[in-house]
Amino acid sequence: MSKTSDFSLVLIIYYQNDMTPQEFFKKDSFAEKTGVELIEIKEGYSKARLVITETHLNAGNRTQGGVLFTLADLALAAAANSHGTLAFSLSSNITFLRSSGPGDILYAEARERYIGRTTGHYQIDITNQNGELVATFESSIFRKGDALPFTL
Repeated sequence: MSKTSDFSLVLIIYYQNDMTPQEFFKKDSFAEKTGVELIEIKEGYSKARLVITETHLNAGNRTQGGVLFTLADLALAAAANSHGTLAFSLSSNITFLRSSGPGDILYAEARERYIGRTTGHYQIDITNQNGELVATFESSIFRKGDALPFTL
C-alpha cells in the first residue's frame, strides 16, 4: 500500500467512529422532521420519545397510525444497529391498543429478542406519559454487516 492509501485508510477509520449514535440517526430525515428524539441507546436496546402535536393528528383528532409506526421504526433502527453493523427491517407489524392525542408524550422502547449472524427479531412497546401501552410493534431485521460510523 502506498503512503497515500495508508493515510486515506487512517482518515476513513477516524471518521467512521467520529459520530454518536444520536448524530447518526438524526440523518433519518423523516423521523427527524416528525419530531422523534432518540433518548437512549445501548446494545440491543433503545428508547425514543415523541411529543404529539397538531401536525401528528388524523381527521379524528387522534395520533395518525403512521406517526406511531415512525416512532417505533426509529427505536427499532437504533436497537438493531447498536451492534455496530448496518441492519434493515425485513418485516414489521404494529398493533394499536389505545389512542393518543395532542400533548401526549409517547415513548418507544425497543428490545432485542433474538440476534443471529444475519437476522434478528425485536419487540417495541409504545407507551404514553402515564406508562399505558399504546401500541406494540414487532420486526425482523437483516444484518448487512457493513460497519457503521459510531460505536457505543
